[in-house]
Amino acid sequence: MSDCDDIHVSPGHKPLRLLLAAVSGLRQCVTKYRITHPFANWSSRMNFAPDLAAVTHGIQLAVAPVFLLTAVSGMIAAVAGRLGRIIDRARFLENLLEAGRVDEPRSARMYAELRELRHRGWLVNGCIALLTFCAILIGTTIMLLFLGETTELPILRIATVCFLSGVTCFLLALLCFLAETLLATRVLKFGDLPGG
Repeated sequence: MSDCDDIHVSPGHKPLRLLLAAVSGLRQCVTKYRITHPFANWSSRMNFAPDLAAVTHGIQLAVAPVFLLTAVSGMIAAVAGRLGRIIDRARFLENLLEAGRVDEPRSARMYAELRELRHRGWLVNGCIALLTFCAILIGTTIMLLFLGETTELPILRIATVCFLSGVTCFLLALLCFLAETLLATRVLKFGDLPGG
C-alpha cells in the first residue's frame, strides 16, 4: 500500500465535496512524492543561470579543454598521413609481386616488409581510434562543464571521469605512435657510405 491510499471519502458526500476531497488527496500525494523521490527536483535543476556573468564564466571554463582538441586534431592529421604512406607502399610491393618480375631473395624481403607494414597499419589504426575516442570524451567534458556551471546539475564527477579518460586515450595514442615510428625506423636498410 502506498502513502496515498489513505484517502477516504464517505459515500454521503455530494459530488462537489467528492471532487474537492480527491483534489486535496492528489495534492498530498504530489507533495509526498516531491519530498521522498530522488529525481523529483531534477527538472528544477535544469534552470539555466539568468545572469550573463555565470554564462560567461561557464563558457570560459568549458573552452579550456579545447586546446587539447587542437592537439588531437593535429595528431590525427599526422597519423592519417602516415597511414596513407603505409597503404601506398604496400600497394606498390603487392603490384611488384603480382607482376612476377622479382627474383626469389628479393621477393622474400618484400613479403617480410609487407608483414612489417601490416603491423604498422594496426598500430596506426589503433592510434587513430584512440585519438577519436579522446576527441569524443573531451567534447563531452566541454558540454558537461558548461552545463555544470550554468545549471545546478550534479555532473562534476562525470566531467572529471570523461576528462581523465580522454587524457588516458591521448597518452595511449602517443604510445602507439611511438611504437609505429620505431617499427618504421627498424625496417629501414641504411647502406654503408662509400669509403674515401
